[in-house]
Amino acid sequence: MTLRTAALILLAILPACRKPEPTRPEVAKPLQPEIVQPVAKKPIIAESAQVASLIDPVKLATLRKRGANTRILKITAILWSAKSTGKNPAEITQQAVKKIGWGDTDKGELTAAAILRNLTIAEELGATTPDDIIEMRKGQSPIVRKGPSTGDILSVDHIIPRSVAPELDNVIANLELLPLKLNQSKGDTIGPRQRSLARQLHAAGLLENLGIVR
Repeated sequence: MTLRTAALILLAILPACRKPEPTRPEVAKPLQPEIVQPVAKKPIIAESAQVASLIDPVKLATLRKRGANTRILKITAILWSAKSTGKNPAEITQQAVKKIGWGDTDKGELTAAAILRNLTIAEELGATTPDDIIEMRKGQSPIVRKGPSTGDILSVDHIIPRSVAPELDNVIANLELLPLKLNQSKGDTIGPRQRSLARQLHAAGLLENLGIVR
């Protein structure tokens, strides 16, 4: 074997005999904080404007007898539809009251309370099926589907009878959803509830003659 050949063999063997260099451990990258996008509130402009138009006192004053009854049904349908898409009926109602200039007033609070109470009544009586909502949007009475009045229609009642206080005929705060047969059997009764509401309406400027409710 020549010296040249031995040198070539040695050069070929040496790299295989070298110890591998130790690998460096990977350094974990710091976790980046998760960015949570704020949940945007769903706009309620359209619904609040619709409700405001239906409770506008200037428009209500021009209606015929019981003219606001259909409006109660339409408002209830609007709020139910809005609620079913994640919107807040109370916020819609408050915005509507502000739009008619009654924000932060007693008359505004009484009106808003009546509107939201009617939504609750419709829900509790099961009068919120798709067919019912369609009917209410047209100002037509839905069907009561829960409770002892099941099968009856849901009408609009004057809490203080219009025969007693005609000036409250189309006042939203005096209108309440009630099964028709109960409404008819109620008659012109004046009880503690009617007297209490009369005092509130009078204090708020919605009832001029308190003496007629005795």
